[in-house]
Amino acid sequence: MGFKTGIVGLPNVGKSTLFNALTRTAAAQAANFPFCTIEPNVGEVAVPDPRLEKLAVIAGSKQIIPTRMTFVDIAGLVKGASRGEGLGNKFLANIRECDAIAHVLRCFEDGDVTHVDGRVDPVRDAETIETELMLADLESIEKRLANLVRKLKGGDKEAVQQDRLLRAALAALEDGRPARTVEVEEEDRKAWEMLQLLTTKKVLYVCNVAEDEAATGNALSEAVAAMAEAQGAASVVISARIEEEISQLDPEEAEMFLSELGLEEAGLDRLIRVGHNLLDLQTYFTVGPKEARAWTIHKGDSAPKAAGVIHGDFERGFIRAETIAYADFVACGGEQGAKEAGKMRVEGKSYLVQDGDVMHFLFNA
Repeated sequence: MGFKTGIVGLPNVGKSTLFNALTRTAAAQAANFPFCTIEPNVGEVAVPDPRLEKLAVIAGSKQIIPTRMTFVDIAGLVKGASRGEGLGNKFLANIRECDAIAHVLRCFEDGDVTHVDGRVDPVRDAETIETELMLADLESIEKRLANLVRKLKGGDKEAVQQDRLLRAALAALEDGRPARTVEVEEEDRKAWEMLQLLTTKKVLYVCNVAEDEAATGNALSEAVAAMAEAQGAASVVISARIEEEISQLDPEEAEMFLSELGLEEAGLDRLIRVGHNLLDLQTYFTVGPKEARAWTIHKGDSAPKAAGVIHGDFERGFIRAETIAYADFVACGGEQGAKEAGKMRVEGKSYLVQDGDVMHFLFNA
């Protein structure tokens, strides 16, 4: 399981340039005019994890299979998108299918690149997009509430729950707050997620800065960071142009290039790490002579649920999980050494998987 992140932003903020760099393709046309992305471009990238390579070396695995992250490059939104302005309705639907939203914000000055509002102000740009998403949610909620009236009269329990949750979201939106600020009880969590409201999505602000500011950021990116902190969101500073250049280099050249710029890692790595934290994701591994593979799950997932990511039968017929912590696997030189040292544990259905666990599942077919 990876996760799907929609890349959104006003026109000409660097969305498609970033997408091209992240997916190492030219699938998205980066051009200096609005709506150059007419269809959403979808790209998958491997999630870098040095632990996986180390496990593969120890186990002599023939193949390394990292987990993957999906990016969706969604065309530039404009004021009025919730009413269908520009290419609004279609792209709001695309956002609805994503797990998280990466707001790419222009935090650089460049007279050669037109800003749709004529002035660079990333906080205002973020507010413009958030407002459009909130307006779209308001319209959606009003329609759904109207459609529930008949079921409510009939005492339908599911309709009663939906009505209650929709009205909680409506109250927040009418108060000028996104739906993600609503506190939802655990028993309502699944129904809440099924509502697929745009403003329930986790938000990551991507500050696109000039190349010489990638390591330090600037006053504009600092303003975004303050806004993100106040909202309980996340932010990351990236130079889309640098990422584009790195994507054309081999690993050794890329490392030298980053070092010259005073950067410890590529923007993609930072983006993935912040995104994982934002969505409460973690990784476990399956390792053997055939392959070493990474699997992404949510923090707090049980062993059966983690097994289900591999195949539904693994979850349904779960018996137990033979588990070795990553550090123990490495320190003991692999599975056999871990067994001999008493570091392999047998975990049952109630075990909550920890980040880095190396697991082998036993199940009834």
